[in-house]
Amino acid sequence: MSVRRLHHEQPAGFAFNAENEAWAQATIAKYPPGREASAVIPLLWRAQEQEGWVTKPAIETIADRLGMAYIRVLEVATFYTMFLLAPVGKKAHIQVCGTTPCQLRGAEELIHICKSRIAAHPFEISPDGNFSWEEVECLGACVNAPMVQVLKDTYEDLTPDTFNALIDGFAAGSPPKPGPQNGRQYAAAEGGDTTLTDASLYDGSVIGKYREYAREPVEAAAAPAPAPAPAPTPAPAAAAATSPATKPENATPAPEKATTPATQPAAAPKEDVKVSDEFKPALLAEARGGSSDDLKLIWGVGPKLEELLHRLGVFHFDQIASWNEMNLKWVDQNLGAFKGRAVRDKWIEQAVKLASGWRPSDKDGDKPT
Repeated sequence: MSVRRLHHEQPAGFAFNAENEAWAQATIAKYPPGREASAVIPLLWRAQEQEGWVTKPAIETIADRLGMAYIRVLEVATFYTMFLLAPVGKKAHIQVCGTTPCQLRGAEELIHICKSRIAAHPFEISPDGNFSWEEVECLGACVNAPMVQVLKDTYEDLTPDTFNALIDGFAAGSPPKPGPQNGRQYAAAEGGDTTLTDASLYDGSVIGKYREYAREPVEAAAAPAPAPAPAPTPAPAAAAATSPATKPENATPAPEKATTPATQPAAAPKEDVKVSDEFKPALLAEARGGSSDDLKLIWGVGPKLEELLHRLGVFHFDQIASWNEMNLKWVDQNLGAFKGRAVRDKWIEQAVKLASGWRPSDKDGDKPT
C-alpha cells in the first residue's frame, strides 16, 4: 500500500451540519460509556459524505468528540482506503477496480475512459471540478466484473458504453441505479436460472420426504421375487467329451456351434444354502404385556421392517438377544426384501445392549456397538 498523507491544503475548521450532528449523537449513544471510540469509523465516513473528503479539522473534531488522541483517529483515516484524504470531484470520485477479474473483463477500458474524460492521472480533478478517479484493489464483486465504486455505491457489469452513460448521469445530476448495469439481478447467472428451478422445492410439498428413505429403501413387493430356474445340467458323457483330461490325443475338435446371446444358456445362479426350520428361534404370538419394544432402535430397522418382525413373532429385544448365530440366519432369510439386514447389522449384539437398558443418543448415526 502506498503512503497515505493528509492533503497539503486544509480548511480552517469542521463541524457537522444539523442533520449529521443529530445522527452523530445517536450513533455515539449506541456504545456503552468508555467505548465511544468505537464510533470513529462511522463518524469519519459521515464527515466524508458531508465534505467530500476527510480533512484534518474533521479528524481533530471527531477525536475530541470521542475522547481519542488525534494520532489514533489519523491512524484509522490513513489505514482504510475508503477514506479520501484529498479533495476530489464534487459530483463523483470514481474508484475503478483493477484487480485480476476486473482486468480480464475490461477494467483497462474503463481506466482509459477515466484518463480521457476526467484527468490523465489518479486523484487529479477534472477541469470543471466535478470528477476525479483512482484505481483500487478488489471491491468484492468479482462475479460482476468489471465494476467501479462511487462513495458507498457500486456499479457493476460495466461496458465502455454503460460506463460513459454512468459518467453522463452523474454530470447531469441523475446517476443510474447502483448495482449491475446489464439488467441481471445482483450476482445471479446472466443466462437465467439453471439449477434449483423445480417449483416443488419451494412450495413445501417435499418437506420431510427424506424420512421415507432415511432407514428403509423404497417399498418393495411383499414377497421376494422367485429365483430364476437353474439352467439344465449337461449330460456326464458330454462333459467328459469336452474335458481336457479325457480328450483323445489325436481327436479332431468338433466345430463349435454358433450361439446368439438370445439362445445361449444362462449360467446357473449361485443359490444360498437354506437354513432349516430346526433353527427357528422361539417366537411369540403377541407382545408380552400387550406392549412391544421399539425395535426401530436397532440400527437399520424402520417401520416396515418392524412390522415384518412383528408378523414373524419378534416383539422384544431380549428375544433377539437370546438367539444364536443359526437362529439369526433363519430370521434373516425370512425378511423378504430386507434379507441380509439382520446378519449385516449384527442384531444380536445390538439387542443385548438394548435389552440391558442402553438407549442411543439423539445424535444421528449413534448405534450400539
